[in-house]
Amino acid sequence: MPDKHISTQFDTELNSVSSRVMELGGLVESQIRQAIYALAQFNGPAADQVIEIEARVNTMEIEIDRELSSIIARRQPTAKDLRLLIAISKTTANLERVGDESAKIARMVKSIIDSGSARALPSSELRVAADLASGLLRKALDAFARLDTAQAVAILKEDDLIDREFDGFVRKLVTYMMEDPRKISASLDLLFLAKAIERIGDHAKNIAEFVIYIVKGTDVRHTSVEQVESAVQ
Repeated sequence: MPDKHISTQFDTELNSVSSRVMELGGLVESQIRQAIYALAQFNGPAADQVIEIEARVNTMEIEIDRELSSIIARRQPTAKDLRLLIAISKTTANLERVGDESAKIARMVKSIIDSGSARALPSSELRVAADLASGLLRKALDAFARLDTAQAVAILKEDDLIDREFDGFVRKLVTYMMEDPRKISASLDLLFLAKAIERIGDHAKNIAEFVIYIVKGTDVRHTSVEQVESAVQ
């Protein structure tokens, strides 16, 4: 991923840690897929698998952070190399948080199954949103691997779509609860799931912002898409 350096060993270390991030990304993607399946089918064993993966994700985050600290201490990188290492650290943290959200979804699915209310919940729209969020993470990891700023900007725009889906779903839930107060508890379960899905999209957006930071050296967090587009031109 990074440009060539004077130190071939430094190149090797950067490529190694970058590969570890992509490996972590693949593991988290598999966790999301299992979480979506668990939600779609209200499948307890699938939810259990998601929760089991969480421990592996946490371990990998610690290992990558340790490797990054070692590289920074020994190589004292500057400019773009340091930006890359910082962005890798932040990307790793965001991937771990995606794993956390996936585990939250799985635990809520298990809770819903245990309560016996699974069939009464209108969860089909949530599955669509979950697929959108999962696809956004996949694109973000691809943009990170190729340092593709154009795709990173496209991801920021797509995250806005997920946010609008979330807002629309919340309005429908409010109507759902007003029409039948007996469904308030079940609706709150759905709201919890929807928020976890929205956060997965947010973490994918964060990774896209780190891509722009690596390539352009510009921190585009908390800025509008129009401002980001200007920054990458």
